[in-house]
Amino acid sequence: MPTRRALNHLFGVNYLKIRRLGIVKYYHEEGPNEEECLTPEFAFQKLNKMAQGLGNVDLVDGKLVSIGEDSVLKDEQIEQRIKTFKSVGRLYLGTPSVQKSLKKRATTSSFAATESIPELCFGRSDEREHLTLKTLTSVCSYLNVSSQQRKSVRLAICSQVNQHRIWTGALKKILSGLKAEIESMNYQQRQSLSVKEITVSEQIISRCFQFLSETCTTFNPDSTSWMRVAPSPKYNSWPSHRWEDLLDMFNDLIKCSKNEMGVLPHMVKLEIMKEGLYQIKDVLVDRDIGYREARLQESLMQKKLLKTLGHSSQCLFTLLLYYLYGNVRDLEIEVRGGVYKRKDKKNVFFLCIGKILTSDNEMTIGIGVKQLDKALGLFKFVWEAAEMKGVLELQGHLWCVGAEDRILTYRSNTFFLHAIKL
Repeated sequence: MPTRRALNHLFGVNYLKIRRLGIVKYYHEEGPNEEECLTPEFAFQKLNKMAQGLGNVDLVDGKLVSIGEDSVLKDEQIEQRIKTFKSVGRLYLGTPSVQKSLKKRATTSSFAATESIPELCFGRSDEREHLTLKTLTSVCSYLNVSSQQRKSVRLAICSQVNQHRIWTGALKKILSGLKAEIESMNYQQRQSLSVKEITVSEQIISRCFQFLSETCTTFNPDSTSWMRVAPSPKYNSWPSHRWEDLLDMFNDLIKCSKNEMGVLPHMVKLEIMKEGLYQIKDVLVDRDIGYREARLQESLMQKKLLKTLGHSSQCLFTLLLYYLYGNVRDLEIEVRGGVYKRKDKKNVFFLCIGKILTSDNEMTIGIGVKQLDKALGLFKFVWEAAEMKGVLELQGHLWCVGAEDRILTYRSNTFFLHAIKL
């Protein structure tokens, strides 16, 4: 929910002036809650006006994206406008007329799973808040997974994601993202850094890639790597490569990340992954240690990570995201929703989350659907890993100005498109 200062800035006044039932009301900063002051008409006018300048951009998992070009943009002013737009949108969802409309769609829908809307969805103010998924704990708390079940979830997930290929793949993804972020830094950001800092950072990233390429063994059954024998004794005196070597390079890279580079999203992820690297720093990653020894070292890595990466570990959550979707960015849910019981069936639940779109064009809607689908898939994965009682039916809800109410299906999940209108 936006602060009063943000709303005052949006509306261009120091006091909120709202017409309700023909009466002009002025609210000072110490006055009533914004949601009580905001009428659907007033919110719609503001949202409609703001949406006109935001048709080709939107926020996707925390990054500003150009919809047509599918590229990341760097524009703090536009990003702030979108955040304000979505904040006002969340207030709009809480107005009585919008809540009444949701209830009407819920009661008039058939009770088929693909068309049913839970009657109380997005009814409470906390269900219309923003949610960032950063850890397994945040996901389990959302699903009301018990403490005993959480232990089982962590063990099940660790056994799947603590694999050599997942670990190295996630590291490469982070390094690739960081390299792209450094290359796309604007003039002002580069001015706060020395040429040496940028050059050294790029050299370290290149060396990290070289380390991962040269030392990581491939366990592809179709390759001949399994036929390797241990190296002859005369080579045993050569220094062995360990994960500690990469940890040292990460530390050097972070030292170079002063000022602007320290807040780059993938630099933050780099810092997060140090937790796992520190735990496996003594594990060998030589390509020439022989197949059996390599498998032994991989098993050792898995055991160490299984023991040390806890529920609240962002490192573990990053590995899970890469395992499921091949990316490492935290998932952002603009309208958090919740888990609701289906009244017509026993042990059947709805999980509803939402997103407020900047445009009603098909490409923007498609990107919004895919973003929600990732979060829904994550919730479903953890629900099943926890062996929760009951069936979980997934729903995504999208709101945008100018759209028509309709139902979409993507990867067997149901998505409701709602019009922002008077």
